[in-house]
Amino acid sequence: MVGRIPVMDVSPVVDLGRHPAKATVGEPLPVRALVFREGHDRLGAEVVLIDPQGNRRPPVRMVAQGAEVPDLYAAWVTPDVEGAWTFEIQAWADPIATWEHDAGLKIPAGVDVELMFTEAQLLLARVLEAAMLDKREKALLSAAAQAATDEKRPVAARLAVLQSQELHDLLVAHPLRELVTVEGPYPLYADRTRALFSAWYEFFPRSEGATTDPKTGEVTSGTFLTAAKRLDDVATMGFDVVYLPPIHPIGEVNRKGPNNTLTPGPTDPGSPWAIGSKDGGHDAVHPDLGTLDDFDAFVARARELDLEVAIDLALQAAPDHPWVKTHPQFFTTRADGTIAYAENPPKKYQDIYPINFDNDPSGICREVLRIVRHWMAHGVRIFRVDNPHTKPLPFWEWLLREVRRTDPDVLFLSEAFTRPAMMHGLGAVGYHQSYTYFTWRTTKQELESYLTEVATESDHVMRPNFFVNTPDILHGYLQYGGPAAFKIRAVLAACGSPSWGVYAGYELYEHVAVRPGSEEYLDSEKYQVRVRDWKQAEADGRSLAPYLTRLNDLRRQHPALQLLRNLTIHSSDDDNVLVFSKKHGDDVVIVVVNLDPHATRETVLHLDMPALGLDWHDSFVAHDEITGADWSWSQNNYVRLDPGHEPAHIVTLRSPR
Repeated sequence: MVGRIPVMDVSPVVDLGRHPAKATVGEPLPVRALVFREGHDRLGAEVVLIDPQGNRRPPVRMVAQGAEVPDLYAAWVTPDVEGAWTFEIQAWADPIATWEHDAGLKIPAGVDVELMFTEAQLLLARVLEAAMLDKREKALLSAAAQAATDEKRPVAARLAVLQSQELHDLLVAHPLRELVTVEGPYPLYADRTRALFSAWYEFFPRSEGATTDPKTGEVTSGTFLTAAKRLDDVATMGFDVVYLPPIHPIGEVNRKGPNNTLTPGPTDPGSPWAIGSKDGGHDAVHPDLGTLDDFDAFVARARELDLEVAIDLALQAAPDHPWVKTHPQFFTTRADGTIAYAENPPKKYQDIYPINFDNDPSGICREVLRIVRHWMAHGVRIFRVDNPHTKPLPFWEWLLREVRRTDPDVLFLSEAFTRPAMMHGLGAVGYHQSYTYFTWRTTKQELESYLTEVATESDHVMRPNFFVNTPDILHGYLQYGGPAAFKIRAVLAACGSPSWGVYAGYELYEHVAVRPGSEEYLDSEKYQVRVRDWKQAEADGRSLAPYLTRLNDLRRQHPALQLLRNLTIHSSDDDNVLVFSKKHGDDVVIVVVNLDPHATRETVLHLDMPALGLDWHDSFVAHDEITGADWSWSQNNYVRLDPGHEPAHIVTLRSPR
């Protein structure tokens, strides 16, 4: 039923309130609604947060957003503890605001002058009686009431007292509420900060510390112990999550060879996503990597370096996975009696059996929850989930709810490059982060639109993680853009999203595809061990690691880069120069990127000064955090970006002039 003061189109609301909107501890969250009433009388509205313990926090006044969207009111609120929150919107008729509006028109026109002053005196008396005021506030109200009824003073002077900013602010803080309407409560869930702000580094443990015999060419796999030595470099680069693709035994039946061939050699290791063999399934580790104790030591070392370990949750099985014998009902049996392979027609993945969640849903649920809790017991608090869009949403809703019920700090990243409805659906049922379409957004128009979308349109349901590359995705932009392209994409990801990710090899500018037109790497690490000499590359100046380190340092130094919903797009006169900013309090970061990795671009950029917290006529010192250069900037500024030198400015504001 519509309230006496209608409140409609409330946001953030997910699926009519059946699921909580995304929130994070310390992250400002916009609450918006259409609030209106009949006639011309004024109204007010505010947001009340209710914390997980049921305590009502002080209300936050909502502000009309202007004529562009009539009757739209908004306020920013900030949850400060983890857990299940709710919010209400309270709207009311505001007799004081109505009087202020009417008096400002009538009294100067000589209409109902004394009547208007009498009404003011009565309203002020009501505030004096109803509000909890200090001595100064009471004195201010009493003086204003006396001035309103003092007919000996000039009318203009009496009105000036009632229109003073000081009195207006006091009355806004202590409004008279009539015809109060309450809408809500609406659910929010505030996760820990890592759900929003994170820098991921992905590597295959079998490649870290791997060696090649110079005589035979035989490759010896890395282990958890050798991979642990790589953690120091990952931490030094400023990453805070190290993500490991599947670490389980790899199937031997129909094992894939190099570059996804069907003819593996006797020593080819196979794809880690073909999970399970005689050595165990999803709760075991590959014997080449070591033991569970070795994995525990890896996690402990990561923890010492302030790194969190994320592992892959890939719900599929190799043909020789133990489930095939112990739980054959988990799979689909074809008409000829064989178990169906995974397919994406015309592609067929002969080394993988997909799970059929309709055959034994309760059994699958119990087994998957057991596996997740098994790894949680070994220190894993983050799971990157492989292809969650190929499993039913009700399953994920159940699993994530069960984990959150006992361990709300455990996070899940959705690897779902799929249709928007499914991506958002996964976020709605509990996924904390999601892979995105960022990889395929390369033009200025595409990036402006997508940055706006993830920051202001889908933010209530999906938190983005901008991976610059993955073992599956080597975009043509990186294949043909040279080193500048790697810098450009890193800046866009690290500054455009509070969570971003890098797959190992990016800092070595690995860019060769298996064939023209493909996004698969040549000699993909999915099918073979890659031996890399990180130290030599850095010594030779062939590593992007120092640049990635600087980006992560800036993200930690600047709170504005740690948030999602604070992005503003600015304009430039060049279709290859993207400009956006992020602001949080006094911290402002402006990012200017030349999207053309092959050519220098010179243009004029045009800043939305109020979005930076400045007046249109202000100027300021623009400090480039990459080069250290300083310039004097104002609303319109000339820039020149040479991709062979630095393709981007990451600018912070120094003292305004």
